[in-house]
Amino acid sequence: RKSKITASRKLLLKSLMLAKAKEEWDQEIVDKQSEKERYLSERITPLHTSGLSLSQLQDLCRELHEKVEIVDEERYDIEAKCNHNTREIKDLKLKVLDLRGKFKRPPLRRVRVSADAMLRALLGSKHKVSMDLRANLKSVKKEDTEKERPVEVGDWRKNVEAMSGMEGRKKMFDAAKSPTGQ
Repeated sequence: RKSKITASRKLLLKSLMLAKAKEEWDQEIVDKQSEKERYLSERITPLHTSGLSLSQLQDLCRELHEKVEIVDEERYDIEAKCNHNTREIKDLKLKVLDLRGKFKRPPLRRVRVSADAMLRALLGSKHKVSMDLRANLKSVKKEDTEKERPVEVGDWRKNVEAMSGMEGRKKMFDAAKSPTGQ
């Protein structure tokens, strides 16, 4: 899919958008600063300490200290409420996750169940047929297989010399054919 805007046009638009965002950000900083100054001018009256006696200065300090205590109490109350709300939000998020069912599923274990037990679990009391799968297997006697192939122990060097070349391959082919042919 081809773009309808050329690369140079995209670059120009991007630079214009960045310039506009920078202007808005600078304006926002100026607005915040002016709002702060306005708020402080409303809340805090300028201090006139010139021409005050020692007792008047002490009274002024006491008043300021009382105001600081009140503001400190309010700050502590707001901070406690904020912490409480943060804990509550965290607890609610955990409850939401619990209700959604986003748990780490444990790995499943292998359970050995016989065919009879599986049929009993599936069919319940209706199950009366016994499935003994091992009874149908063919039994093999180990002694018979050992008698069929007698092990010859001899000098391996003679065996290698005898089996080398085309004659040896013919002997191997004949030897493999003869036990089954009998």
